[in-house]
Amino acid sequence: MLAEYSLEGKTALVTGAGRGIGRAIALVLAEAEADVAVAARTVSEIEETAAMIRALGRRSLAVQTDVSRSKQVDALIAEVVTDWGHLDILVNNAGQYIKVPTGPLPGPTLAPPTTTRLAETGLSDEEWHQMLNTNLSSAMYGCRAVAPHMLERGYGKIINISSKNATHAAALNAAYNPAKAGLNMLTRVLALEWATHGIRVNAIGPGTFPAGTGDFALSDPATFKRAEQEVPIGRLGDLRELGLLAVYLASPASDYMTGQVVYLDGGVTAS
Repeated sequence: MLAEYSLEGKTALVTGAGRGIGRAIALVLAEAEADVAVAARTVSEIEETAAMIRALGRRSLAVQTDVSRSKQVDALIAEVVTDWGHLDILVNNAGQYIKVPTGPLPGPTLAPPTTTRLAETGLSDEEWHQMLNTNLSSAMYGCRAVAPHMLERGYGKIINISSKNATHAAALNAAYNPAKAGLNMLTRVLALEWATHGIRVNAIGPGTFPAGTGDFALSDPATFKRAEQEVPIGRLGDLRELGLLAVYLASPASDYMTGQVVYLDGGVTAS
C-alpha cells in the first residue's frame, strides 16, 4: 500500500454501520489499518460488524445510537474519544429512504415498486421530520459533537454520505432529496469553516447499489435490470468501491481536498 493511503494509527467512527454502505465502509477502513467504532440503532447488526472488524486485526467498539437524537450523538462521540483517546475520522453514513407522494395523488400512482406505500395519503409531518433528522440533522450533530476534539488537535477527516438524489430530482422524493441536498451544502459550509484548522470535510454521493441505504427492491430481476439500464456504464455499484473511496478521503492522500462531493454513480449525474 502507498504510505499516503495508510490509516495506520488512525481511529474512525462510522454511523449506520450495521449493514449496507456503512458496514462496507467500516470494513475497508479497517483493512487500511484504522481502528473503527460503529454505531446504529440495531445492536445485533453493529456487534456483527464489530466482530468482522476485529477479525481483520483491528480494534472496534459497537455503540447503540439513534443519530437523529443529538444527545445520543454527543454521548457516542464522547465514548469513542474517552475509550481511544482520539478520533481522527468521522463517517456520517446513517440514513433512511422512503418514497411517498407529497399530497394525495388522484388516479393511478406513478410510484415504482420500491415505493413504501401508495398515494392515498400525502407526506406526513412525521415522515418529513424523520427524513430530515436522519439524513441531515444527524450529520450536523456528529460534526458539531466532534468539532471541539478535532479543532483542539488541529486534525480531522469528516466524510458525509450523500446521494445522487441530492442533484437529480425525482417524483415522490420531496423529503429525501432536499435532505441530501442540504447535506451537500453542510459539507461545503463546514469545509470552509474549518479549512485553516486541519479538518477536511468531503462527501460521497452514491448511485444505486444492490444493498444501499434505501430499501431498493433489487432482489426482483426485472427491477434489477431496469436499475442497471439507468446507469451509463451498464452496471450497479459494488459496496467495496464506496469503501475504497472512503479510504482515500480519510487518508493523507486527500489532504488538499475539502468541500467536495464525489459522486460514485456510474455516470448518472453526468447526464
